[in-house]
Amino acid sequence: MLQIVKEIKEERRLTREDSLEFLLQEELEDLCKGADELRRYFKGQKANLCTIVNGKSGKCGENCKFCAQSAHNAAGAEVYDFLKPETILKDCMEQEKKGVDRYSVVTAGKGLSGQDFEKALEAYRKMSQQCKIGLCASHGILSDLQFQQLFESGVERYHCNLETSRRFFPEICTTHTYEDKIRNIKRAKEAGMEICSGGIFGMGETWQDRIDMALDLSELGVVSIPLNILMPIPGTPLEKQKRLQDEDVLRIAAIFRFLNPEADIRMAGGRVLMKDAGRKVFLSGANAAITGDMLTTTGSRTKEDQQMLRDLGYKTGGQE
Repeated sequence: MLQIVKEIKEERRLTREDSLEFLLQEELEDLCKGADELRRYFKGQKANLCTIVNGKSGKCGENCKFCAQSAHNAAGAEVYDFLKPETILKDCMEQEKKGVDRYSVVTAGKGLSGQDFEKALEAYRKMSQQCKIGLCASHGILSDLQFQQLFESGVERYHCNLETSRRFFPEICTTHTYEDKIRNIKRAKEAGMEICSGGIFGMGETWQDRIDMALDLSELGVVSIPLNILMPIPGTPLEKQKRLQDEDVLRIAAIFRFLNPEADIRMAGGRVLMKDAGRKVFLSGANAAITGDMLTTTGSRTKEDQQMLRDLGYKTGGQE
């Protein structure tokens, strides 16, 4: 373990050709210690916090089994049209005052187009002109031109979750493909944006699926990896899925740190299921989080997250 950590710090990167059994066989405490050492070496003590706003909700035509916003599911998520750009700007400014590092607008649907996309561009232009916070966008599958327009409007980073492995993806969604996601990520990168991409864990995938996704993200050069813990939502096909144990989440975070040592490993939805809001995971490779209210599940409050991270020795944007 110590030798692998040393080699990664010396610029070795683990690939599919390496023997990765240690990620599953190593004692959890030792694996987490190694991941935390890598986190400190590559990311230091600065925690990165992101807040997301649900820019448009419900009536999504995609059939993702985990999602309350899918029209194929009976979860009864709130439905509303794209928010006014002024409403988004006001919220962004409030989050910046709280010391949040990044702000992301997320919309339901396969993609964003027409007047909704024009409103999004207007919102990003306003935010980039009046705020210093990092801007992210999550609007599904877009064209080359749309990505260029987003970038020119001030969006630095595009979010597009792979969700799970290539093998398991058809068990979760059939209205678009894993390859659609890959191509979308590559188009966003070509337009000049960084990529935020991760997945949801506890949907029935195997440990090998988790490792395969981590390797795909490494090969794509993703800089931010949100790790979501499935919160089974009534009315979705996964409503009776057994939730992950904390120990599994800690190992997942450690695995993603070993395979993506330079990325932000970002705890996202479902963290509230963990003991102490996932405190231990920030000593197991994770260095970032989505904070505030999530899209269709309960999130962790910003001040509480900042205090927890400071107690662990991190510095946050809201620190005086």
